[in-house]
Amino acid sequence: MSPALKISGLTAGYHGTEALRDVSFQLDRGQYLGIVGPNGSGKSTLIKVILGLVPARGGEITILGTPRERFRSWDRIGYLPQGLQFFNPHFPATVDEVVRLGRLAGKRFPKRFTAEDATAVNRTLEWMGIADIRSKMIGDLSGGLRQRVLLARALVNDPELLVMDEPTTALDPETRETFYQLIYEMNQKHKATVLLVTHDTATIGKYASHLLYLDKRVIFFGDFDAFCNSTDMTEFFGAHGQHLVCHRH
Repeated sequence: MSPALKISGLTAGYHGTEALRDVSFQLDRGQYLGIVGPNGSGKSTLIKVILGLVPARGGEITILGTPRERFRSWDRIGYLPQGLQFFNPHFPATVDEVVRLGRLAGKRFPKRFTAEDATAVNRTLEWMGIADIRSKMIGDLSGGLRQRVLLARALVNDPELLVMDEPTTALDPETRETFYQLIYEMNQKHKATVLLVTHDTATIGKYASHLLYLDKRVIFFGDFDAFCNSTDMTEFFGAHGQHLVCHRH
């Protein structure tokens, strides 16, 4: 089976500055990749280039076996962008309507909501534990519930690849832990491939199978055991810094 994501020699930047340099890695289907790195390391740029939101200057991207420039099946990808802290609390939509948007996003015009779509929405609302608030306005919800609704929108098409950019930034520690548990369950039970950008270097190792440490270039890519046992990474981060990432319990 083709990999979920394959990136070779990717280079990208903004206004003459370099954001990514010769980035290469492969994510196999069913793997859970945590992407970490310092501010300005190119993590969000990588996500945007993968999704075609920012052009690449060079390199190749293959998504679910298809070159990115020919990829059209965007309903096979769930995307949860950065920026819950900028969410408009007056957005005039119910929980049900927001999740429905996830089904309509992948359709061609005229976009019609079918019985199959309704079944998918109901199933996702139940799975995410938010069926009882489906009639509430999303702006009236707490940050944790709001993020759960937006995750439901990303999951309603049962995506093969779920891409998330700093999804826990605006969440309190308890809600953040619940969110990570939900993503882990989706990866383990539904076998979806997960790509998640995060600053939670001390937490992501509890859930993700693989780690990409990015600082405009790939510093490390591999599973967590390889990272934790790497003397090169000990030299790069120092023993204490490496232990923070490897603290998996």
